[in-house]
Amino acid sequence: MRAVVVQQSGGPEALTPTEHPDPVPGPGEVLVRTGAIGVNFKDVYEREGRTGATTPFIPGCEGAGTVVATGPGVTAPAVGDRVAWWAAPAGYAELVTVKADATVPVPDDIPDTDAAAVLLQGLTAHYLTTSTWPARKGATALVHSAAGGLGAHLTRLLTAAGVHVIATVSTPAKTAAATAAGAEHVIVRTREDFAARVRELTGGRGADVVFDGIGRDTFEAGLTCLARRATFVLAGAASGPAPALDPQKLAAHGSVYLTRPTLVDYATDPAELRERAADVFDWLRSGRLTLTIAARHPLADAATAHTALQSGHTTGKILLIP
Repeated sequence: MRAVVVQQSGGPEALTPTEHPDPVPGPGEVLVRTGAIGVNFKDVYEREGRTGATTPFIPGCEGAGTVVATGPGVTAPAVGDRVAWWAAPAGYAELVTVKADATVPVPDDIPDTDAAAVLLQGLTAHYLTTSTWPARKGATALVHSAAGGLGAHLTRLLTAAGVHVIATVSTPAKTAAATAAGAEHVIVRTREDFAARVRELTGGRGADVVFDGIGRDTFEAGLTCLARRATFVLAGAASGPAPALDPQKLAAHGSVYLTRPTLVDYATDPAELRERAADVFDWLRSGRLTLTIAARHPLADAATAHTALQSGHTTGKILLIP
């Protein structure tokens, strides 16, 4: 099969297209022929060596496709079923082995490209707005990177729940996308002090919640955006890990709450995973969530996809097509 391998950690050039032995499903696993692969910052962290993966390895975690074989003990899904997943290793390949319990069924009216484009960010937006910080009408949220995959989903779901969303984007060109997602105010954080602007927009009170998937570049200023007893949700580290924080500073910022949730703790149980995924697909079907696919690259062009993702200039999801 064709696959993309990281022989040595590094930049996008470390992604090497190659021929690789076909994987064989083990007990409790299914073998899937991939129809589409989601490109995520988690893949970048893998490639850069931040996750501790031992080289050589095939990066990637998210995709959708059709089951072509099952391992011992698997009764469902069956050969011919279409499935999607968000947490299977070695995803940048034509064939992927996935734990059967880690797959979700893909509805007939949802193509592989949409399933692969929505699942990881859709599930993340689901648990962030229903479990980590249950959205409530009338509250104010600051959402960073609101034109990106996760940020746009968060903005749409929060707005639908009656939350007032203040969004940040990295370039003026992304302002329209954040507004279309439902943001009431959009701040170009590379051109103005977003923390000062949030305080101005909230009359000095601050936001009830900050959703930060950027990390290092926005973390400290984001803490100053919070109202008393508000919540800071550190959902990622696109710019690098957030700086170390003395817990005493949480009191200085108004007895605020800081959490660093991960999808592992909200979508590992098979029943919970399927329930959340069913909601995500329903929301996609109804228009509560919408998709913008920024680009579809051939699998061999994974380096181009990573370069685009890290540039900060893309709007929407990037896919690899085997």
